[in-house]
Amino acid sequence: MGSDRLHRGKGRRVAVKSVAKAVAQAVAGSATQPGTGDAAQAVAGRGTAPAGSCRVARPRADALRNRERIVSAARELFVEFGPDVPLDDVARRAGVGNATLYRNFPDRAALTHEVVLAVTSRTTLRAEEAVAAESDPFAALSRFVHAAADERIGALCPMISGVFDKDHPDLLAERDRLEEAVAGLVSRAQSAGRLRTDIAVGDVLVALSQLTRPLPGIACQGIDRFTHRHLQLFLDGLETPARSELPGSAATLEDLRRP
Repeated sequence: MGSDRLHRGKGRRVAVKSVAKAVAQAVAGSATQPGTGDAAQAVAGRGTAPAGSCRVARPRADALRNRERIVSAARELFVEFGPDVPLDDVARRAGVGNATLYRNFPDRAALTHEVVLAVTSRTTLRAEEAVAAESDPFAALSRFVHAAADERIGALCPMISGVFDKDHPDLLAERDRLEEAVAGLVSRAQSAGRLRTDIAVGDVLVALSQLTRPLPGIACQGIDRFTHRHLQLFLDGLETPARSELPGSAATLEDLRRP
């Protein structure tokens, strides 16, 4: 009897140890099984970002509007008074504080870069829209010339002569897009026999610049109302048949890039 009780006691202890060991192994194994330990950790860490990650904040709508107003105001003032206009005047024209201006553009070079980029990009878009809207190649060229004047393309020349990175990849890419678009307009109009052949893309760009930019700082700022009138006179002189022989040679893009 005594030996039977001893054997039964040992058996219970062995059984308890076996159960405990099995439970421990099961718990340890669950920590490495997908959906168990991982899920628990995910729940425990819910609401926190993974270590080392960061969320990029989107600019607020009002911040974007302020930036656009600054660029628009700078474009107008650069045309009217030249690229050295006080930045305080730009902030005032844009209706923002000086702190807002400098938060977006820390110096004149940064603002000039953005204005040149914006004017070039928007002018290219006007060229593409003209091609899509007009079936007649000369009508497309005329539409573009007037639209480019409204984009204040005349602001580009004095700014490009200023001190800033003219060879920035963004600027070069936009310049190439604009030149390609205008070259296409000129080529199509000439191929259709609607545009005189003794002119080139550079002639169009030079005339646009000269006819859309009043001399900086002059008193007669109201001359803008004559811009489209004079542009139309220029366009009439481009149509065939040519009524005169032009002196010199056609202005090419290469001519414009020479120092």
